[in-house]
Amino acid sequence: MPFHEAVRLALQQIRVQKLKSFFTLLGVMIGVMFLIAVVSIVTGMSKYVEEDFAGRMLGANTFTVRRFPWFGNNVTEEEWREWQRRPRVYHSDVAIIRDALPGGTRYAVESQENLSASTKYARPQNVEAHAVEGDYFTIKKLDLSEGRVFSPQEAEMGAPVMLVGDEVAKYFFNGLSPIGRELRIGGIPYTVIGVIEHQGSLFGQSLDQTAFAPFNSPLHRLTNPRGDIDGLMVQAPSALMMDEAMETVREVMRGHRRLRPGTPDNFVMETSASALTSFEKTKTIMTIAGTALPAISLVVGGLVIMNIMLVAVAERTREIGVRKSLGARRKDILRQFLVESATLSTLGAMLGIGLGLLGAKIISWTTPLPAAVAPWSLVAATLLGTVVGITSGVYPARRASKLNPIDALRAE
Repeated sequence: MPFHEAVRLALQQIRVQKLKSFFTLLGVMIGVMFLIAVVSIVTGMSKYVEEDFAGRMLGANTFTVRRFPWFGNNVTEEEWREWQRRPRVYHSDVAIIRDALPGGTRYAVESQENLSASTKYARPQNVEAHAVEGDYFTIKKLDLSEGRVFSPQEAEMGAPVMLVGDEVAKYFFNGLSPIGRELRIGGIPYTVIGVIEHQGSLFGQSLDQTAFAPFNSPLHRLTNPRGDIDGLMVQAPSALMMDEAMETVREVMRGHRRLRPGTPDNFVMETSASALTSFEKTKTIMTIAGTALPAISLVVGGLVIMNIMLVAVAERTREIGVRKSLGARRKDILRQFLVESATLSTLGAMLGIGLGLLGAKIISWTTPLPAAVAPWSLVAATLLGTVVGITSGVYPARRASKLNPIDALRAE
C-alpha cells in the first residue's frame, strides 16, 4: 500500500470516528501545548534578559565595582556573612580608580533609593531617586525628550537640579512642562532641567518612575547616608579593552585596600556575563521543571493512543480479514495502523503547537513574562508527536498484521 494511500485511509477513519479520534489525540495535544508554552516563555525570558535587561541595567562593555554582587541566586549563609564583612565602596575610592583608567574609558557613580517626592501639583509619591556622577547618562544610553543634563559646574558644586523620568513628569506635572519647576525630595527643592525619554519597563517594573540629581547634591545623603556608593560603573571603548580595564581596576583596588597576594578580592566586578550566569541556572531549572509535566502528559497520551488502536483492531477485525483475503500483505496492514496512529498524534501535536503559542501570547499580554517562539521547538514538537504515535501504534499494528484472515472473516 502506498504511503499516501495509508494517510488517506487514516484521515478517513478520523473523520468517521470523530469523538474517538478527539480523545485519542487529546493527551498529545495537551502535552505539546504545555511544552510549546513553556519553551516560548523560557526563550522569551532568555532573549529579554540577554538583549534588554542586561544591556539596559548594566550597559555594553561595562562592569560595576561593588561590595557584593547584585545579580545572583543560591547564595549560602556563609557567603552572605562574608559579604557583610567586606568594606564598603566609598566615594573617596572613585578618584583613585578614575585616575588609573585607560584612555577612552568612561566611568559613572550610581547610588539609588526609593524616596518620597512631592510637588504642589500632585500628591506625594515614591520615586527611584539616583544620585549620579560622571558619564552615567551616556553609559546607560538615557536620551532626553526635553531639557538638558547637568553641566560640569552643576555636578561639581552639587547644584539642586534634577532630571526626571517620563512617568514622574506626567504624574507630578500633569499637563505642564516640568522644565524649570520644583520637585521636592527629602524636603529639599530641586529644579527640573530635563526629562528622560520613555524607557518602558523590565519584568513589570517601570523604568520611568525615576529622578536623577548630581551626586554632590544633598540627594546622596538620602540614597547612601554612610557616604558609600552602590557601585562604580566603568565602560571600556570596546569588548577587547574591557579585560584590560578590569585588571587595572582590580590592581588599584587591591593596592588601595592592601590585600596581600593570594588573598581573595573583598569586592566584586560585576559584568553582564556574570549576571547572565546566574540566570542560566534559573533558566535550566525552569526548563526542566516546565517540561516534566508535558513529558508525563505525552506518555499518558501515548498509552491512550495504544489502547484506542487496540480497540480499533478489535472492532475492525472483519475489515482486516477482508483486506487480507483481497491480497493485502502483512506489511500493508502494519503500515496502515502505524500511519493511522502517527497521523492522529501528529495532528494532536499540531493542534497543541497552536494552543501553546496562543497560551504563551496570552501570558505575555496579561503578565510581565515575555514570550518568544523558538523555531526548533515547533519542529521538535511535531517530530515528538509523530514518534509518540508510531511508538504507541507498533503493538496494535503488529497484532492486526498477525491476524489469520479466515479467523478475522468469522469475527462479528
